[in-house]
Amino acid sequence: MKIPVVDIGRCTLCMGCVAVCPEVFRQNDAGYIEVVEMIEYPEAAVDEAIKYCPEDCICWEEQ
Repeated sequence: MKIPVVDIGRCTLCMGCVAVCPEVFRQNDAGYIEVVEMIEYPEAAVDEAIKYCPEDCICWEEQ
């Protein structure tokens, strides 16, 4: 299974991933972007968020 991962060290909180794919990405109480735990991630929507990330800080990771 692969899951999306956000490199919070490179993330500038542009919120593009949240706008494009709110079912997977959200801003947590600490102010960082986090990935919602899911059994399966919508690949096309996550790929769209990856494409629009200006810092290229979202990627897929094999689990």
